[in-house]
Amino acid sequence: MTSLLTNASAITALQNLNMTNKSMQTTQDRISTGMRVATASDNAAYWSIATTMKSDNSALSTVKDALGMGVATVDVTSSALKSTVDLVSQIKAKLVAAKEPGLDRGKVQAEITQLQKQLKSVSDSSVFSGENWLSVDSSGAGYNTTKSIVSSFTRSGGAITVGTIDVDVDSIKLYDSNGNVGILDKDRTSGADTAAVATLDISALTDSATDKATLDAYISIVDSALSDVTTAASDLGAIKNRISMQQDFISNLMDSVTKGIGQLIDADMSQESTKLQALQVQQQLGVQSLSIANQNSQQILSLFKNG
Repeated sequence: MTSLLTNASAITALQNLNMTNKSMQTTQDRISTGMRVATASDNAAYWSIATTMKSDNSALSTVKDALGMGVATVDVTSSALKSTVDLVSQIKAKLVAAKEPGLDRGKVQAEITQLQKQLKSVSDSSVFSGENWLSVDSSGAGYNTTKSIVSSFTRSGGAITVGTIDVDVDSIKLYDSNGNVGILDKDRTSGADTAAVATLDISALTDSATDKATLDAYISIVDSALSDVTTAASDLGAIKNRISMQQDFISNLMDSVTKGIGQLIDADMSQESTKLQALQVQQQLGVQSLSIANQNSQQILSLFKNG
């Protein structure tokens, strides 16, 4: 039926053209942003998942920074422990040398005293970002024997867990001004003698049997302390290795999460560009179709022309 009031062909052509224009706008948005899911209205489920994953990835980035701070602190402490091992070994060597009869033990003590001062200096200087794990005051406000390094961020069933790598400061501290219970400043007993590596003094010892026994006890005490320092350095080295492995894991995890987000929301640029070209052709055909449909109404005028 030919109608003057209703041009059905034009209405259909206009609807098709509007749909093509809408599809073109969507495709152009995807090309310009590089995302097929840029807002919740594009795909509510994917947008929600991607937004949460992005937030978690930001948290993982913070964990990575915390691990970097942690490994730096461990590095400083490890370097100090390495120096401590060398210095304590030198003290032990000086004590062994002092066993020589007739040796001026006052001069040997002068060397030992300098080594003791250097030990304290090394311990006091092992500070990173305000943290010193070797020279502490356990009576201080806020002191905690466990130092925690943030190492992970996990989400399971909506529950969030922040993991840590813990360092027991009590097992590695060299000096503790609260009671002198560090590896180097605590009293150790060997036989009938008691002394601390940080304060032992051989300047008054003679070649008497009793004093030589005391010297042997001091050597044993220093050797015991050296063993404890070596153990502390070994334990800290194991922690450093774990932190390094966790850093690598977090980096790989962040890359995997980023890839996962991309799979959900990134646009396939090759597909979208091809689709855009097709839509441009459809748009041109739609405009022509609408133009032809509008011309049909003009044909009604020919029915009223005089013969």
